[in-house]
Amino acid sequence: MAPTDAASRRAVLFDFGGTLDADGVPWKERFFRLFQAEGIRCGADAFDPAFYHADDALVGAVSPDLSWRETVTRLAGGVARNLGLREGPLNERIANYFLAEAGERLKASAALLALLSRRYRVGIVSNFYGNLAAVCREVGLAPFLSVVVDSAQAGCAKPDPRIFRIALEAVGAPPAQAVFVGDSMRRDMAGARRVGMPHIWLRARGSSEEGPCCPGDPVVGTLEEVRGMLL
Repeated sequence: MAPTDAASRRAVLFDFGGTLDADGVPWKERFFRLFQAEGIRCGADAFDPAFYHADDALVGAVSPDLSWRETVTRLAGGVARNLGLREGPLNERIANYFLAEAGERLKASAALLALLSRRYRVGIVSNFYGNLAAVCREVGLAPFLSVVVDSAQAGCAKPDPRIFRIALEAVGAPPAQAVFVGDSMRRDMAGARRVGMPHIWLRARGSSEEGPCCPGDPVVGTLEEVRGMLL
């Protein structure tokens, strides 16, 4: 389902993690690389469930005002615990590296959203922990957003069409007059397709995942390419 032309488009919606804070690389892969860099040798068969359990444990269990740094630090600590590792300096270091990398991308994303917000209503739809609005304020995205839909607050998660409909209603756009940008084929692309919204896949460089979701869908490697399509 290819994006509508600019003349009829009214809204642009984004995923957060892996999209606005990285060029298509999901959190699990980034944490795996950082743990490996700390000398933690384990395969995906051990790391993946450790990450997913830590991630799930935070959903709906954090304060709506929990900071960006504390969110990442708690996730790193949960992964470390699930791997049987001692917390403390390890998860602090991993959080620092993660935040430094994400910070550079988020600065660029804020600049992109500022430009887009002059023409479109801009929003975020993300599977998160319940504090995404606070995170967006902290990292400088909030001034350019018309809506932030956090799955833990919404009571439904991507790819459920309901979470996309919540955002579309908030920005006052029918699905055909909006476009969704995300990095996950299963959650972002499939979810947007289910609600009838055009979509752009942010595919990480070197990804082995096949696509696109629908014939004719745009596939980009950076958000800068999205800028060229929408402005």
